[in-house]
Amino acid sequence: MSILAASLAREWRLLRSRPRDWVMVSWVPLLSMALLCWIFSAGQPYALPIAVWSEDASAASRQLVRMLDATPGLAVRAQVLNRAEAQDALQRMEVYGVVHIPPGFSRALKRGGSTTVTLLHNAQLGTHSSLLQRDVRQVVGTLSAGIEMQAAARRGTPTQVLRVRAEPIRTQPTSLFNVSTNYEQFLAAALVPALLHILAMTAGAWSVGRELRDGSIGEWLQSAPGWSRTLAALLGKLAIPMATLWTCGMAALAYLAQLRGWAVAGSMAWIALGLALLVAVSLAAGAALAGLTLSLRKALSGAGLLSAPAFAFSGVGFPLLAMSGTARTWAEAMPYTHYARLQLEQWQMGAPVAQTLPVVAGLLLATLLLLALAAGGLVRAARLPERWGAR
Repeated sequence: MSILAASLAREWRLLRSRPRDWVMVSWVPLLSMALLCWIFSAGQPYALPIAVWSEDASAASRQLVRMLDATPGLAVRAQVLNRAEAQDALQRMEVYGVVHIPPGFSRALKRGGSTTVTLLHNAQLGTHSSLLQRDVRQVVGTLSAGIEMQAAARRGTPTQVLRVRAEPIRTQPTSLFNVSTNYEQFLAAALVPALLHILAMTAGAWSVGRELRDGSIGEWLQSAPGWSRTLAALLGKLAIPMATLWTCGMAALAYLAQLRGWAVAGSMAWIALGLALLVAVSLAAGAALAGLTLSLRKALSGAGLLSAPAFAFSGVGFPLLAMSGTARTWAEAMPYTHYARLQLEQWQMGAPVAQTLPVVAGLLLATLLLLALAAGGLVRAARLPERWGAR
């Protein structure tokens, strides 16, 4: 039996004898990804709760409240009487925003003057805040345009002229990708590989670090002296988590693409290849941390430090080009940043394969380098039996 096959068979026996280890590379990833897909299954946030603070008891103010409540993205959940109640509702997070209608609202409109409707919102909740601002601005703009057109019509202005005067300059936003601005399409699909990146790096650190902690590294590598043979043993050890984690990730992406209807504009095969390389580079990075530090505890800490913030630095949630130089350098060093670009290009943009090839080549090169570092660290560890058994 080859060294690779012997190492794979040994790892399989270990996983079968340790149900907790097996669960961490099989059922836990699958359930975690199912939970992610379920969280974002609604697609878009609807009926965000708001309160209304009206100081104008008039038909116009009541019409504005009805229009706010009729908007799919908003739900008027409370009427507050003063600033203190508005502040309390926001601080308790019972509502995400308070719409203030000032006194004299209707009187100003009847006189042909202007008035201001104020939205008080919690800008710390970025997504909620932006959605509230969009919907409230749209409702107030619609009401304002309607009042202006009615007033002009009473003055005898023709309908065609009214339409031009209401909006002499128009904006035409055109969404090229993710036209429905659905959070499931871009956020769930991006978080699945991000979670896989964390799990794979942890699995790589645990698989190798466990041998150091248990003092069994000599048993594992005793038939594999030398760098190349140690590399073969390492590949055999990482083969099972590689297969199970990649399968879990592809199952989640296939669910989003097939059952949820988010068709892939480019090539699913390239996404699958990129995901396989992301899992491989993550496993290799975890194994390299264990091989270089000769400590399971340090390897797991390093894996968490490197993989947990990967999504935040990927450019999906916060623009990559808007980051500081140091932050962007860190982001570019993370493999997930490049895989996220590959997935966006192929899934939503339908980019040509030539644009994806450099990312694939970079992930492959990083995997080979990290595997070489891990194997070198294990060769050194095999010669230091006094370090075995440390945590």
